Amino acid sequence: MKKVVIDINVIMDLALKREGFKAAEKAVDYCARKKVEGYVCSHEITTLAYLLERNFGKKRVKYFLQEILDIFEVLPSTGQTLRSALDSPINDYEDAVIEVSALEAEIDSIVTRNLKDFKNSRVRSLSPEEFIVKQL
Repeated sequence: MKKVVIDINVIMDLALKREGFKAAEKAVDYCARKKVEGYVCSHEITTLAYLLERNFGKKRVKYFLQEILDIFEVLPSTGQTLRSALDSPINDYEDAVIEVSALEAEIDSIVTRNLKDFKNSRVRSLSPEEFIVKQL
């Protein structure tokens, strides 16, 4: 079964129903229905909580996070992961941590809206729309 990491920007599209919502919803649904193995990085969960609390109450954020944790497996960010990310070919450190976490877990693809930041990734990156097409 294919393994994918869903980047926080895709989850934010879903949570805030912003542009890209439909593709984000479909990508997350593939993970929820176990058509692919879906993963998120541990640091994405804490960042997600912080960002969503600006828009929603704590109760709604807690519910949303519980849903995300039920759908996705969580990739740990170990000290070695964080050190390795410093040497990643990706310039943005947070994205580098995602890339290294994906490498360590033998992930097939990173699904992100931010393809330009992942252009040097050693793990293939796909937009949500590209990911959906590949699932058909």
